[in-house]
Amino acid sequence: MRVIYEDNHLLVVNKPPGQLVQGDQTGRGTLLEEARSWLKEKYAKPGKVFLGLVHRLDRTASGVVVLARTSKAAARLSEEIRSHRPRKLYWAQVAGEVPPEGRWDDRIERDEFSARIVAAPAGKEARLSYRRLAFDRGISLVEIALETGRHHQIRVQFAHRGFPILGDRRYGSQRFFADDAIALHARAMIIRHPTLGEEMHFVAEPPAAWQNGT
Repeated sequence: MRVIYEDNHLLVVNKPPGQLVQGDQTGRGTLLEEARSWLKEKYAKPGKVFLGLVHRLDRTASGVVVLARTSKAAARLSEEIRSHRPRKLYWAQVAGEVPPEGRWDDRIERDEFSARIVAAPAGKEARLSYRRLAFDRGISLVEIALETGRHHQIRVQFAHRGFPILGDRRYGSQRFFADDAIALHARAMIIRHPTLGEEMHFVAEPPAAWQNGT
């Protein structure tokens, strides 16, 4: 486990690319299973270990995932997420030279496996802002502040404008990034602690594959 922070109420980890957060029909191992096993072994806990999932991260992406160690923490963190109070920062490497900064407000409609931008009033509102951190060899490194959390939102909004995330073949990328991974990383999350009420700032370092990019 790549643990960023742990206390009696929270477990915050840096998820590697390629790992599911929770189970699906493929039967792959999940972050939740690994985290429960880690806690069970660390504290020699008998029986089942409670661990609540309060938000998600795409399998092929990496970065900060906050898990709740108690039902009270899970309920309070879920309410925080629903109210869009936490601040989420992502890093992405995308094809092309993105303008230095911008803010996008679109409508996104999803199906079972993907999503697309549609005209209003269809779909759900999807908002983000970004700034370009670097540009080299046809690749932009961008930092994204996500305001809403729609399905594949960052991937769809950048690809729609001709800047697909590296490795994201589902949304038009022609460039390889790494095995079972795309160049999207949940860099930081700022969220209120569920019992202390303090603002907590969690940061995750990107995986090794990023050293070969911008």
